[in-house]
Amino acid sequence: MLHYTIVFLVVAIIAGVLGFTGIAAGAAEIAKILFFLFLILFVLSLIFGRSR
Repeated sequence: MLHYTIVFLVVAIIAGVLGFTGIAAGAAEIAKILFFLFLILFVLSLIFGRSR
């Protein structure tokens, strides 16, 4: 599960970089939402992964 979270976080960061720089201005809002969503999922995975 942690592997998938890291993969999606990287994808969201790449989408965010493309969206924030104006290359894909129409997808900037979606990239921001995905970035923060997967950042939260990544942190939760780290927290719950250590509790095992």
